[in-house]
This record gives sequence, C-alpha cells and structure tokens, in this order.
Amino acid sequence: MAGRFQKPPGEMEEALPMSITGVGGTLLDTLTETCTMLTKQIVPDGLGGFKETYVSGVTFEAVIRKDDTTADRIAEKQGVQESYTVVVPKGFPFAFHDVFRRSKDGNTYRVTSNIQDKEAPAVSTIKIGSVTAERWDLPA
Repeated sequence: MAGRFQKPPGEMEEALPMSITGVGGTLLDTLTETCTMLTKQIVPDGLGGFKETYVSGVTFEAVIRKDDTTADRIAEKQGVQESYTVVVPKGFPFAFHDVFRRSKDGNTYRVTSNIQDKEAPAVSTIKIGSVTAERWDLPA
C-alpha cells in the first residue's frame, strides 16, 4: 500500500492523474481543493515498542463534499462518523483506508470505499472517480 505514493514528486506528477482541472468543466474546477496523501510508517517509540506515524506524500486536487442526506444526519445523531464524498481524477490510486489531509484547514480523512466501485465509465467524457471517506484523527 505505502509504495504507491513513495516515488519522487516529479515522477508522480507524470505517472498519476493529480488534477481534476479541465476534466469536468467549470463547476468541478471551482470546487477543487489541494490535498496531501499521508503514508503510514511504523517507527520505534523509544521505549522498546513501536508506534504509527504518518508522513506527507504527494499532493493532489480533489472535490470534498459532506454527505448530507436525511439518513446521514440520523446516523450522525446516533454516533456514526460524518461521511464525505471525495471526487478525484479517474485512475487515481486511492485504496481502502488511505489517509489524506485537506490543505486549507488541516482536516484529515480516511477512505472508506474502493475507487473502482465509483469510476466514470470508459465512454464518459468526464474522467472522474469517487470514494467515500470519514473525518479521521491521526493516532497520537
């Protein structure tokens, strides 16, 4: 999982679709936000054990919108995490439980679906995919 995002930034920008700009027209272009992938690493904790830490990786553009259906609001009242839809360029290598940070406010999110389930069909002129995600606090 971690190896997908550990190439040098110059190579990543050529190899992966990092930008939605121009993909879906003006509306998507105006809603994009800069995000950064966070890669989990296991490091010694200094006491003979280990701890999880997350390091910043590649940056990418995404549209992040809170799911606000009646069912979502009822679930939140019952203690279920807030749910978000994240739209990225088709082919972006999101995987279940990948973690990323939105640059403008520092909020972190964890992917809770598979991007292959919600990609635009090959015949579509809009080359996007989407995943669901939850607000997620990094382990201390």
